[in-house]
Amino acid sequence: MNTTDVRAYLLGLQDRIVTALQTEDGKPFSSDTWTREPAGKLEGDGSTRLLEDGNLLERGGCSFSHVKGRVLPPSATRHRPELAGAPFEAMGVSLVFHPRNPYVPTVHMNVRMLAAFPDGRDSVTWFGGGMDLTPYYGFEEDAVHFHRTCRDALAPFGDDKYPRFKQWCDEYFYLKHREEPRGIGGVFYDDFAELGFDGGFAMTRALGDALLGAYLPIVQRRRVMSYGERERDFQAVRRGRYVEFNLVYDRGTLFGLQSGGRTESILMSMPPVVKWRYDWHPEAGSPEARLTTDFLRARDWLSDEQAA
Repeated sequence: MNTTDVRAYLLGLQDRIVTALQTEDGKPFSSDTWTREPAGKLEGDGSTRLLEDGNLLERGGCSFSHVKGRVLPPSATRHRPELAGAPFEAMGVSLVFHPRNPYVPTVHMNVRMLAAFPDGRDSVTWFGGGMDLTPYYGFEEDAVHFHRTCRDALAPFGDDKYPRFKQWCDEYFYLKHREEPRGIGGVFYDDFAELGFDGGFAMTRALGDALLGAYLPIVQRRRVMSYGERERDFQAVRRGRYVEFNLVYDRGTLFGLQSGGRTESILMSMPPVVKWRYDWHPEAGSPEARLTTDFLRARDWLSDEQAA
């Protein structure tokens, strides 16, 4: 296990993504670096890169963190009870981009490594992450492009990875209390160790490297579309679903808060303008209603390609 290589890759990935999005937006990201001395629950360092009130992004953040802790939090040991109480090391890059234009979807990506060091036993290392897309107005070609890019990134690591991780994503990014998906999915995996350290790291690199190719073509197609108050209002309502998921279900958010992580960096993913309405539903047959009927359900977006 060489965590130095993982750290170097993640810092480079953060730089590449931020540079590309700065070019698209025309406004620079701010940089907030931090260090936590070895006291209390955690020690480590990180960098939060943030853009607010930009030309493309109303809010966008891309964070790197590398922490070591005395005890794994409950969110990390729920599926691995034998590691409860073990010291750990974790590092990753996490991003969420919330565009201003409602026709440009929100994107989320996270790639991470976690190692636990149980007393008297060998260390245990696993990888996790994925990317998913949350549109406010759905376009079939965008969904197909995003899923195709995910599939192609994972293809060298086995034909089973994309369908398996797509299903995992559909099941994970699901608001049970509303019985609806957060978006059109993508891929998600966690506690992944079956390819060993080198294989898991290679697969995680492939997925991280695919983010810009998956997202930027969609941005460039949709950012030129005109919109008004109706579209912005619907975007704010749908963003409320995003907040609900992150605060109620998201394991990364829970891990960060339970382990004593840096609150501002953890909650960087929250959209800047959000609305909630009591029992509100879009007008039947409207473009807003089509998001729910046509897009917010589990679909095989690549079925036509696979049949061809």
